[in-house]
Amino acid sequence: MRVPDPRFFEPLGPVSLAELARLTGASLVDPDQGERRINAVATLGHAGPQTVSFLSDRRYLAELQATEAGACILPAAHAADAPPTCAVLISPEPQVAWAKATARLHRLRTSPADAPQVHPDAELEEGVIVHRGAIIGPGARIGTGSEIGPNSVIGPGVTIGRHGHIGPNVVISCALLGDRVRILAGAVIGEAGFGVGVGADGTIDMPQLGRVVLQDGVSIGAGTCVDRGAFDDTVIGENCKIDNLVQVGHNVRMGRNCVAAAHTGLSGSVIVGDGVMFGGRAGVADHINIGSGARLAAMSGVISDIPAGETWGGYPARPLKRFMRETVWLARNSGRARGASKE
Repeated sequence: MRVPDPRFFEPLGPVSLAELARLTGASLVDPDQGERRINAVATLGHAGPQTVSFLSDRRYLAELQATEAGACILPAAHAADAPPTCAVLISPEPQVAWAKATARLHRLRTSPADAPQVHPDAELEEGVIVHRGAIIGPGARIGTGSEIGPNSVIGPGVTIGRHGHIGPNVVISCALLGDRVRILAGAVIGEAGFGVGVGADGTIDMPQLGRVVLQDGVSIGAGTCVDRGAFDDTVIGENCKIDNLVQVGHNVRMGRNCVAAAHTGLSGSVIVGDGVMFGGRAGVADHINIGSGARLAAMSGVISDIPAGETWGGYPARPLKRFMRETVWLARNSGRARGASKE
């Protein structure tokens, strides 16, 4: 994630490192840097001199060593691994401390309660239809020929391309939509994904500072949720067709021409290639890679990467022919076992 998109997140900085230390309960290693100013948060790989980042998983140690962040919140064991240009704040709960820093530096933009139906700062091209009860927030941009259904809410800064169709009771925030995007009734695009940190004081919601990008020709079914990214964007590629009641978690990146039937669930940070097909109620664990052209049978439970072009099924999901052979073998042998027990 680069600095959070100001169209969707209001910057509240700058803030001094001394204040950040007080807010987060962290200890600033070099107190002489207390007046150093920080403007934003960012991940290690995208941080700059005026941003603060964090490390809570040693898998990202190389990114810490190469980061350009002005400050990092770290466990004491990794304080020496930060570059010399990076001010270090020590915390036993770096992720939780970073969440508190985020709340001080960024705030989700919302539409004013007393604003008119279409905010004066919104830009609507020729031929846009806005039905009764729909709300268009400040800074939103809607392309020619698009239609916004009754009681739908288009949040601040949202961009919708040309000839889009937004059904009734749809909520869109923190999102960029291409041309000819179709979203059916009750879908929710761009709400916060499920991210929870656990600290000494219990659970805390982790910041979700990314966006949703729906490319040209995407269709989203009724009641489907597509979460905005936690650190990077959630991206649905061109001409993907997503059925009703599907869950797409934060940071998912889906290629072109994919199809997902109803009740499919994609956990956070799943990477999907082009032309992948998901049968109904297929579920995919987080950080899984699914190769282009792969197919998942209905009710598959995916907990490992799937190579391109393969068809998998079952739980845990495995190549379909193997799953079918194992199912037949189990049925036969369980029948024999029942017969033997009767004898």
